[in-house]
Amino acid sequence: MKRLPLLIAIILFAITMDSAFAAPHVKQHKKSVQVSESKAMQCVAFSPYVGNINPDFGAQPSHELIDTLLDKLVKETRFRCIMTYGVMNGLEYTFTAAEKRKLKVIAIIWLDKDIAVNDQSIASGIQAAKAFPNTIVKLSCGSEVRTRHGNVFDAEIIKCIDRLRKAEVKQPITTIDTWWEWCNRATPCQKTGFEAKVDWLGINIFPWWENKHAGVHSCIPADKAADFHIARLEDIRKTYPDKALTLTEFGWPNAPEGGTETNTHTGQKCGIAGQKNQLTVIKSTLQKLAKKNWGGNVFEAFSEQWKPNDEGNFGAHWGICQGKPPYTCVKDFK
Repeated sequence: MKRLPLLIAIILFAITMDSAFAAPHVKQHKKSVQVSESKAMQCVAFSPYVGNINPDFGAQPSHELIDTLLDKLVKETRFRCIMTYGVMNGLEYTFTAAEKRKLKVIAIIWLDKDIAVNDQSIASGIQAAKAFPNTIVKLSCGSEVRTRHGNVFDAEIIKCIDRLRKAEVKQPITTIDTWWEWCNRATPCQKTGFEAKVDWLGINIFPWWENKHAGVHSCIPADKAADFHIARLEDIRKTYPDKALTLTEFGWPNAPEGGTETNTHTGQKCGIAGQKNQLTVIKSTLQKLAKKNWGGNVFEAFSEQWKPNDEGNFGAHWGICQGKPPYTCVKDFK
């Protein structure tokens, strides 16, 4: 959701069509995978594009800002693990800063339409993975590439995975996408073919956006969101029984208080923004994940003010910490 696409706008069409796109041709790798981890991590998505900083243009986050944000996160929240959204343009400093604070990192190698930039990103990701083997604990080749572009850049995802394998990085590898993409845009859930390439499944689930875009699962209030997260993960677990999974993004906007979206298909208004509902969604989901020993990444650490350009009025209000000084965080997550 770093650059939220028209997320589940395609969901209804594919559901009602009762068919799925063909799975990509992928080559099985020989690395063995254990389904369960000894202790599943609970993390938070970290992006330093706060205040007036925009990832698409202008100055990049400074080292000082990244240090400030991570210090605030460590001091005021329970999380000792973060998920990051890039390995270039100054973001690579996050790994140095995280290591100093003994934070673990799930690192996303950002992939998009520019093939040359993707190649640079993959190379930087390999370099970071080898430089920080005790800090970067998992890797992802892209985030929601298929949600943004369909199957057009499947080859870029596979290229990234293959290059990481060839470089013999030690961290487990995935590609992160929405639950709908991991179900190959089909119901019942079907395999994509990427399971032959990856070590674990990184799955993003957002009832808030289902409430706006979907015709099925079109009304999920905050007190039902945790159950929805688990139900979708259960569907994927049945489809990929031999793969470890992580709920790589989930959350709820904390403002505008009392605000809601209208479902584009049903006209329902089921998602209500607000701090209480954000707490309900996050805390109840983390509790349910812990019972199953599944990892989860709260979206997100700090609210990003640039996001309304892509996500409307609610885009700037997903953080458990403010996106402007003094960057105060919600204490209830401790």
